Amino acid sequence: MITLLKFLHIATIAVWSAGLLVLPLLMLQRRRITDATDAEQLYRTTRFVFVALTSPAAVVAIGTGTALIFLQATFNEWFTLKMVLVGAMAMLHVLAGVLLTGMYTGGRRIGSFGFWALTLSYAVLIVGVLWVVLAKPAIDSGQIGKELFAPGELKQRARQILGDTRTPTP
Repeated sequence: MITLLKFLHIATIAVWSAGLLVLPLLMLQRRRITDATDAEQLYRTTRFVFVALTSPAAVVAIGTGTALIFLQATFNEWFTLKMVLVGAMAMLHVLAGVLLTGMYTGGRRIGSFGFWALTLSYAVLIVGVLWVVLAKPAIDSGQIGKELFAPGELKQRARQILGDTRTPTP
């Protein structure tokens, strides 16, 4: 069962990642098209990639990954970093949907800067997830924010930021 879930997880991550890397290129092509028929064809292609391929792959990848978390009891620091990167991928996936909606309903177009920013963001996140999963770096969570866990430290920091506040008592 675990082997099947891992296969499905890896396959859907591959489809999700490929879709994320293709979407900015499809968005960039929209700038060059002036013919309504060509724009409609590009819209159908882009919508198919986003709605029929990339989004379902993301849902299945996240679902199978969640199942694998509990089946394999993967609760390590490197895994937390992976989850942060996957969360960022999911947020950028939503951003792509918002951009696509704006392009085809609001007439907006993505520029070269937006294309490169989105493409490089996807590439960095995908490579980051792959690196974390394959390298499984040793991260000592006890060293992160160590001073914040000292007794009374959060209260002292809150006073520095908010000033001397008092909670009213009834």
